Amino acid sequence: MPAEFHVFPCLSDNIGVLMRDKETGACASIDAPEAEPILAALEQTGWKLTDILVTHKHPDHVAGVAELKERFGARVVAPVREAEFVPEADLFVNQGDTVMVGSLSGTVLFTPGHTAGHISYYFAGARALFAGDTLFALGCGRLLEGSPEDMWRSLQKLAALPDDTQVFCGHEYTLSNARFALAADPDNAALKLRAAVVEGQRADGQLTVPSLLRDEKATNPFLRADQPALAAAVDLDGSDPVAVFAALREWKNNF
Repeated sequence: MPAEFHVFPCLSDNIGVLMRDKETGACASIDAPEAEPILAALEQTGWKLTDILVTHKHPDHVAGVAELKERFGARVVAPVREAEFVPEADLFVNQGDTVMVGSLSGTVLFTPGHTAGHISYYFAGARALFAGDTLFALGCGRLLEGSPEDMWRSLQKLAALPDDTQVFCGHEYTLSNARFALAADPDNAALKLRAAVVEGQRADGQLTVPSLLRDEKATNPFLRADQPALAAAVDLDGSDPVAVFAALREWKNNF
């Protein structure tokens, strides 16, 4: 693999991720929830921060950007549609743009729904997707600024990536997501097995991120809104997947 990764907790439930290019030593932080844990991770690994890749504007994803940029001179990449909320950014990007971290090439994917300007980063060579708060392990983000159709399209865009893609998401929500998924999709054998693994991981204090996209497609109810079992779970047999997705998301909001 051309890249190596370091995953660690930030704030109360955010996930911090560093990605390092083995060829050049370039290192990116995916979002910057707060500076201190990222600084500790850099010291632990011995990596030098060169880039910060911002997925969206929320404070729990950008609060550490200014301090890290001042300290390391790191280049800050951010969504063009949320430019006013990331004033430290050096480069604003949109759907289809290419972002380099050293020799690692990433593609920007426009993934609105959680926020109107949310983006994700897909590094094909590293088999890594940085999905921010669009796609979670066994879940998806709340629809704070987008419609159910917006988020469903975003999720389908991510689901079209290769099955062996590692999914790095913005929060450690997997245990609560697993419990909802079991309520929505109780006969899913793969989900039952995965939920048991997640229970054990969290009981041992382990992070559950990254996950594999193939596992998300098999077990994440929000990627499965086009399946009859999920339509039946919300009494919408035969309905359009967007309607099923909307009902699932509303159920989860109140779960």
